[in-house]
Amino acid sequence: MSILLAAFFIGFLLLGVPIIVALGLSCIFSVVITGAADIAVLVQNMFNAGNSFALMAVPFFILAGNIMSEGGVSRRLVNLAGAFFGRMSGGLALVATAASTFFGALSGSAPATTAAIGGVMIKPMVEKGYDKNFAGAVVAASGTIGLIIPPSLTMVLYGVSTGVSIGALFLGGIIPGIIICIALMIVEYIISVKRGYRGEEKTSMKTILKYCREAVFAIFMPVLILGGIYAGIFTPTESAAVAVVYGLIVGLFIHREISFRDLPKLILKSAKSTALVMYLMVTAEVLSFVLVSEQIPQTIASSILGFSNNAIVVQLIMVLILLIIGTFLNNTAAMVLMAPIFYPIITSLGIDPLFFGIIMVIALAIGHNTPPVGMCLFIACDIGNIKLESLVKEVMPLVAAMIVVVVALNFFPEVILYLPNMMK
Repeated sequence: MSILLAAFFIGFLLLGVPIIVALGLSCIFSVVITGAADIAVLVQNMFNAGNSFALMAVPFFILAGNIMSEGGVSRRLVNLAGAFFGRMSGGLALVATAASTFFGALSGSAPATTAAIGGVMIKPMVEKGYDKNFAGAVVAASGTIGLIIPPSLTMVLYGVSTGVSIGALFLGGIIPGIIICIALMIVEYIISVKRGYRGEEKTSMKTILKYCREAVFAIFMPVLILGGIYAGIFTPTESAAVAVVYGLIVGLFIHREISFRDLPKLILKSAKSTALVMYLMVTAEVLSFVLVSEQIPQTIASSILGFSNNAIVVQLIMVLILLIIGTFLNNTAAMVLMAPIFYPIITSLGIDPLFFGIIMVIALAIGHNTPPVGMCLFIACDIGNIKLESLVKEVMPLVAAMIVVVVALNFFPEVILYLPNMMK
């Protein structure tokens, strides 16, 4: 069955079938042809996989992110970040990264963060004398923070796949997200000093206060989500619905940059993204059946553990595998594929599933900046009219910084677990 699966998958890819569709069809065809299960059983299992209360968070968080993106939030966050970092060398690059961190706490998506901040920042950076390839690289790399800072859709999928608390995952992503933001800003500052990218004029206190007032409703959203979860007011799933209502109030009645006419378009856009994620989740049930039937997780586990039974070494091997997989699978597909395989390995070694879940999210997020499937790279290329090969060269120092962070975090799990443990 595994041979059939590989043959079908490669064949569909050669025919130009999208990777996600090819994976699902390959799994179903392999099971049906070998007679390993009746098609009715597969359908029932797929339905049960999608019939999860926790998965309701996916469409709501996607819709909330789209509402905030269209509601002028990105511009307000850029202004706020500019008030604090704009005067430093490479100020606009630092502003882009800080604004991406703020916006990532609203969208939960790397591509959405890259598109929102890139649309506001790349042109002004080029006009101020920044190399457009560097500007695109900054926006693309910073966009990945949208997957690490909560709320994160990838964390939701990991939680559903493994049973780890989604609320705890959200808390676990805060400190690593901030560390990656700082690491990117350090690299950007060094490059900017070498190239002579000067900062902007100092912002007056009056202007800073103005920008703070304008951005206060955007900044309050992640506080509302995490605060509500840990105050016991609502669950992580319910918090997604709260985020939609809050986003609508802010966009329609406070910022007034979206109208009721825009809602059908936003709902349709969110529905398309949700359909993709849900298709992956139900396909994962068939994939899990194939993997278990062929004892693939056990084979991979024994291979890795045969190399070493040291937890740190095994973690680093799995990080390397995730970095490689992230180059040709998007983070959603990769998480659905790899979480069931790695989970038995980490539990057998006594590795905290919450800790390694955050490591997985970060490692796969880096894949958004590595070709050939680096979604953030393509978005930045499109916005800035940049050639991919030129952008890849500029983004490599920033990718290296993120890899250093994810490797270092393997040696300091308490950094990730500090906030979740504090809230127990």
